[in-house]
Amino acid sequence: MSRALRVFARVMGVACVAIGLFHVIGGNAAIPGESDAGATLDSLGRFFGAIFAGYGLVWLWAARQDPVPARVVRWLAAVFLLGGVGRLLSLAVHGWPHPFQVVLAAIELLLPPVFFWLADAGERASRERDQGVGVRVR
Repeated sequence: MSRALRVFARVMGVACVAIGLFHVIGGNAAIPGESDAGATLDSLGRFFGAIFAGYGLVWLWAARQDPVPARVVRWLAAVFLLGGVGRLLSLAVHGWPHPFQVVLAAIELLLPPVFFWLADAGERASRERDQGVGVRVR
């Protein structure tokens, strides 16, 4: 489980950095169906793209720690979940967005519970390793 946490955290980090940079570079063109949204939304999207890239860098930092810090994973997962809740609020107020945004909302709502479940796997494995639990003697 510790390895799964580290792999998922790395994948999450790389994906968030890539998506964030895509928005910084692409602006409105990075948002399906919104390429002509105007200067204000372009500026906002590029700003949030930079924030999302930074969020991804924190995932990558966490994945490199030994053990992967459970508290950081929980906070990062909670922020991601909050993004999904924000999408639900938008759906309630404005209706259905582009189908790709619906897929993203599903990911943002379904993935955090996986991270909450795996969060302490790295710290637990480290404790067991330090205590010699699970060591095989040949």
